[in-house]
Amino acid sequence: MPDSLKAETGGDEVVALVAALPTGDTIAAPYALYERLRAHAPLYGYRDYPPGTVPDADEAVTAWVLLDYEHVSAAARDHRLFSSRDPLQEQSSAPTLMLVNHDNPEHDRLRGIVNLAFSRPRVEALDPWVRDIVDGMVARLGEGDVEVMEALGARIPARIMVGLLGLPESVVDRFRHWATAFMLSADLTPAEREASNRELVEYFVGVVTEHDRALKAGEPLPDSLIVALLKADAGGEKLTLDEVIRFCITLVVAGSETTTFLLGNLLHNLATMPEIRARLAADRRLVGAFIDESLRHSGPPQRLFRIATEDTEVGGRRISKGDWVALFFAAANHDPKVFPDPARFDIDRPNLNKQLTFGVGIHHCLGSALARMEGRALVEAMLDRMADMRLGDAAPVPQRASLLNHGYDNLTIRFTPARKEAAE
Repeated sequence: MPDSLKAETGGDEVVALVAALPTGDTIAAPYALYERLRAHAPLYGYRDYPPGTVPDADEAVTAWVLLDYEHVSAAARDHRLFSSRDPLQEQSSAPTLMLVNHDNPEHDRLRGIVNLAFSRPRVEALDPWVRDIVDGMVARLGEGDVEVMEALGARIPARIMVGLLGLPESVVDRFRHWATAFMLSADLTPAEREASNRELVEYFVGVVTEHDRALKAGEPLPDSLIVALLKADAGGEKLTLDEVIRFCITLVVAGSETTTFLLGNLLHNLATMPEIRARLAADRRLVGAFIDESLRHSGPPQRLFRIATEDTEVGGRRISKGDWVALFFAAANHDPKVFPDPARFDIDRPNLNKQLTFGVGIHHCLGSALARMEGRALVEAMLDRMADMRLGDAAPVPQRASLLNHGYDNLTIRFTPARKEAAE
């Protein structure tokens, strides 16, 4: 960092705090460091890896840090000035994601076609099926300590995504490995990460290509999102095979990974907040607010990168064309100017709809409705099936590999089923 910029941002102490952002201790518990840095932001010098790159094989980027709600939300909405296209990922061995790494006009073209297949009616129609799957998994937990990240957190979104895509049940166990490798939340060697990414791509190349062949041959195929994506036609505009493949990969690595951590965080909050749990049990209308406050207070996505497309100024700092910018959505969700006493978990906040966890603007998460559906199904199944839940003997183990997501690698909860369950 140049001396002039070092002075602007607070000197050596602040430089050291920025250097601590990608460390395991910060990843495990980031909010105190965000608050220490907030008074100095925007500031430069954060070095980290975008999702889909391969640490130690690819080069880390050096970025500006945006923490305040005003700055993060404005930059996230201005896709013209802050581009989502990721040239580093494009040069990496990992596949470029659909929609996530596209700007307009290409983004709107792709999203318009995808919306025909991954539509609100299609997602809403899944609700009874999702509830049935989740309730069945919770009903089988029994009494005692359960490591829920494996039993529920990873398995629920994988089961849902496998069913949505029309894939065989045997692929469920591979989803979390693929997702954590791609999203950098697993501690792997470059060779292991590249091998996982290669396996992921090869799997969907094979599946999508075979579906396309069968459709063109007039062979009957059961309805699935893959079939719908291949058939989707927006006024003559269709997705290429490569685009369908990349959208499937996006659903697996972005959708499954984020939802896994969200479900784990919801379970942690239920287990450690008995007063909140009692309120939810007494009034199910509060479940939506509980999910929203969990997203604000401890939502998985922490930050995403953008690239400035021209010289601009944010918060009095000069950001040059081509500079990387890290938008810390989680820090924005803890901005006391917008959410007073941000560390307090409060489902009665009047502005929970302002939380930024699923993004804003054209890059608002396409799968947010499905993630919320899975979260609600899990919370309500816990309220229905469990008389009590609290942390088990094994201490929670936070994810420490990547600042991209906040959540748990291992979370053990002690369950006491309701009497009707114990009798079954």
